[in-house]
Amino acid sequence: MSGPWALLLLWGLATPCRGLLETVGTLARIDKDELGKAIQKSLVGGPILQNVLGTVTGVNQGLLGSQGLLGGGGLLGYGGVFGVVEELSGLKIEELTLPKLSLKLLPGFGVQLSLHTKVGLHCSGPLGGFLQLGAEVNVSSRVALGVSARGTPILIMKRCSTLLGHVSLHSGLLPAPLFGVVEQTLFKVLPALLCPVVDTALGVVNELLGTVLGLVPLGALGSVEFSLATLPLISNQYIELDINPIVKSVAGDIIDFPKPRHPIKVPPKEDHTSQVTVPLYLFNTIFGLLQTNGALDMDITSVLVPRNVSLTTTDLAALVPEALGRLPAGQPLLLSLRVKEAPTVTLQKKKATVSIAANIHVLSYPPKRAPEALFELNGVMTLNAQLAPSATKLHLSLSLERFSVKLASSFAHAFDASHLEEWLSHVVRLAYVPKLNVDLDVGIPLPKVLNVSFANAALEIIENAVVLTVPS
Repeated sequence: MSGPWALLLLWGLATPCRGLLETVGTLARIDKDELGKAIQKSLVGGPILQNVLGTVTGVNQGLLGSQGLLGGGGLLGYGGVFGVVEELSGLKIEELTLPKLSLKLLPGFGVQLSLHTKVGLHCSGPLGGFLQLGAEVNVSSRVALGVSARGTPILIMKRCSTLLGHVSLHSGLLPAPLFGVVEQTLFKVLPALLCPVVDTALGVVNELLGTVLGLVPLGALGSVEFSLATLPLISNQYIELDINPIVKSVAGDIIDFPKPRHPIKVPPKEDHTSQVTVPLYLFNTIFGLLQTNGALDMDITSVLVPRNVSLTTTDLAALVPEALGRLPAGQPLLLSLRVKEAPTVTLQKKKATVSIAANIHVLSYPPKRAPEALFELNGVMTLNAQLAPSATKLHLSLSLERFSVKLASSFAHAFDASHLEEWLSHVVRLAYVPKLNVDLDVGIPLPKVLNVSFANAALEIIENAVVLTVPS
């Protein structure tokens, strides 16, 4: 008799929203195939229990091997429950095939997990000789989704019942009455001992679910802490997690920004893919952290630009001579760039831009003398952002599109600051933008859900969000 283990996971009583992200958190939609992979791997060799089955057709290692449930001092081994059977009949487990898994999500209810396995046994026959037996097993369990003490999703098995299927004699001679005794023994002993295997597999998956939440360091800048905003939701193809990212400075202060007024229109997820939506709010918060830490400020001197780039009063004399007053040409310059407000990130269809408002003090910087202030500019840098995912992060690389400036004050004469825009843009591209990209190398963390890697994800920039999609 062929039959599955039917494992029912009570995940949630609501289905995911269709097309709208109602919060500003990171939305993760994990395909049912990924859950199936996680459970399958937990049976073979998950991150917590290595080599769960060991050699699949042997019983010499792993959870079901000589040191595990089927082994020497184990639950099924000599001295355990199965030792009783050994004393009565000399029956021993010879083979346990790797369970075949299929999974179906039940919208608004849970997950139906089907496993099918066969057990091979052998013993000495009452008429002499060697007997080989085979059995198939059905196990039906109910597992509720709860919340652990630290706020992570956790699967808790509430009920488990087992049913032994057909028992067959592959080789040897066994009288019918004794065959019935062996069959009854297996009905009583073997099925009831498979529930701990299911529970162990769930424990491994719980460890993976627990990694969704936690603290992700951002180098010297601070950290991002992920928390679950709502209970997980479920559709017929994926599990949806609404994850709230909390950005903190090194000192532990929360970097917070106004939430968007309107929900994000998230594109539908295709079958057999997993999807993560990174909201605009998280981009703005990360850049806010950079600004709060002073990472966007910079003093630019000739040391920080290539030798073929001039950074002296001679350049100013050619562009805005009235700004120098009586200052001679050829004096080194210092550009003191300060960002007093958090940058603004814009995400539109197929394009990401960053706007940085900066205050620039221009000073002469003669050797062995105190700097002398010349004038002050208010500028706005518009930078294009190239986005690239890795396994666990979304990386940004900036390039300057334009730099517009206006004169704020001058210690000599007023002048048209727009004459400096091309020269300043050249300096900023060579000195300031590379520093920004180094600071941004920490990336924007993505939530870890069942170890799904987004390294090869397709990236789509939509209105106020970035969507990453990877095949399961």
